[in-house]
Formats: sequence, structure tokens, C-alpha cells
Amino acid sequence: MTSTDQPPLLSVKDLHVHFSTEDGVVKAVDGLSFDVQKGKTLGIVGESGSGKSVTNLSVLGLHDPDHTEIEGEILLDGQDLLAASERELERLRGSKMAMIFQDALASLSPYHTIGRQIGETFRKHTGASKREARARSVEMLTKVGIPQPDLRVDDYPHQFSGGMRQRAMIAMSLVCNPALLIADEPTTALDVTVQAQIMDLLKDLQQEFGMGIVFITHDLGVIADIADDVLVMYGGRCVERGTKKEVLRAPQHPYTWGLLGSMPSLKGPIDVPLSPIPGSPPSLLNPPTGCRFHPRCTFTEQVGGARCSTEQPPLELVAGRGAACHLTAEQRMDFFADFAAIRPH
Repeated sequence: MTSTDQPPLLSVKDLHVHFSTEDGVVKAVDGLSFDVQKGKTLGIVGESGSGKSVTNLSVLGLHDPDHTEIEGEILLDGQDLLAASERELERLRGSKMAMIFQDALASLSPYHTIGRQIGETFRKHTGASKREARARSVEMLTKVGIPQPDLRVDDYPHQFSGGMRQRAMIAMSLVCNPALLIADEPTTALDVTVQAQIMDLLKDLQQEFGMGIVFITHDLGVIADIADDVLVMYGGRCVERGTKKEVLRAPQHPYTWGLLGSMPSLKGPIDVPLSPIPGSPPSLLNPPTGCRFHPRCTFTEQVGGARCSTEQPPLELVAGRGAACHLTAEQRMDFFADFAAIRPH
């Protein structure tokens, strides 16, 4: 990961998140650790069901405590979030940490104007008057690029386009200048042009406010555009970590190779077909033993024996870089060289 002498803004260590259901215990996150620095973006990538969103809802304290068991450590600027009361978490949500959700239309109330929803967040955390909150709402709509913000502040969500609603969600999230922003696939439902605009907006606002960002996505193309560091999740665990350049240009885990192989490439022969990862993500009610990726991995024979199915590979990090795989470093280098020759990225 990116080296720095400063303590991390967000530190997650050995996080376990288990849900009790009628069918059994869902091991949604199983021993996850990562840091986020001020002014930097951590991209968390993986298929649906890998534990990305569950991890970040845990940071915000949004899980049902009656059906959720959380162990580990989550520190925000040194404050233990798992030990914080619900009242303290409510104070921190919006003021110190905020989240942008994937579906802005579902997240915004249809009964209140955009300006009122942004302003209420500001009033709750600052004690501002209605007039001050309205002025702040107009200011934030201006920052996120909404045209005629002094007029559109009185519009309802259905009067905004999809891209404008997402901009309004960003304005609401940043109205109190939080130190940490969690973006949960905020561009998934948007067309490519609007997606690029939202990404540029987030980068500009990060530079202005100096906030740390956790960006959740399944799209490595988005990761390449916005992230400083990358964490690849599979089956509730981290399988690879490193800087964006390290993970995207020299990935070390077969799952990351699979993600790259399922993406179109602008380099190399145009007739090379996409290579989707075989099989389906594992059930977290009854996850595979050993390496959770082994039922879908095409390299288990190279490891030899039943090691992949019985022994969990450790995530051994050197300067924040590493992958949880039983293949040797030499084997990974050789296999990736073959992959890159066919599908350069």
C-alpha cells in the first residue's frame, strides 16, 4: 500500500462479520485488514457477495446488532468504532464519515426537496438555522456542478436525472466535510459519460477537502481511474493487496487474473475472447475449506496434493504488497507472463 509516516485515517484489523439466519451463520467477512490514509483512495474490488459492502456498513455501524456478530478492530482517527455507542455513531455519521450509495433514487426521500435533505444533514450536525442550511445546500449543489443551484435546490429527486441525483447524494455526503467517504458503487447505474464526470468530481472534491475515500466496485476500469491502493476481496477475505500499479500491472493471485481476463483489452489482438471465471462465487453459509477460490481455480494441480482445499493460504505482505495463494512467487511470475502475453492490460 502507499507508504506514509502519518497514522491511517481508517484502520481495520482482523474484521469478522457474521450474520445469523434461519439457514445458519453467514460468514460475510472473515479476517479482513486494511488501512486508508487521509487524502488517498482505497479501491475494494470483487464480485457480488465477496463482502465489500458488508465491510463498509460495519465501519458505519449500520448492521442490525441483534443478528450480527462483529469482531476485530475498526479505528477512525484513533477512535474505536466497535466500542462506540449508537448515539456516538449517529454523531459521527455525516460529520466524520459519510457514504454514497449505489441507487440515489432509492436513497433520497421522494417527499422532500433536495435542498431540505441536504440542509437537514447540515442542521443536525452543526445546529445551523434553516436559512444557513439552505445557503449551505446551494453552496454544495454548486460545488458538485448542479446548474442553477439556487433554483434546483427546491426540486424533488424525481425532477433530477440519474447523474444529477448522484451529484446531489455526493453534496449531501460532503455537506459537513467528513474525513472519510465511503462510495458504494456510486457509478454503476450511470452511463459511461456521466460515470466519468462523477469520478472526476470525486477526485476534485477529495483534493479540495483532503478526505480519505473507500471506493467499492466490481469494475477494475473504475479502480484504474480513481484508486491509489487496491484490495481484492473474494469470499469474505482479502486475496490480494497493493498499489493500483502493482495490482493492475502485475497481479499475483489467480482470482485477480480472472477478473482482468473477463475485461475487454485495448491492447493486443482484437480476436482474443474474454475469459470469464468458471463456476460461481462460494456460499458464505458453507464456504469452501482451505483457499476459498480453489473450486474455481485452474492452478490447483500446480500446487500439488490437496493443499489448496485443506490449507488456507496466508496473506503475507511486504511493504503492503502481497497475495494469499499457495503458488510460489516464481510460479506466479511465470503464469502471469503467459496470461499477459495473451491479454495485455
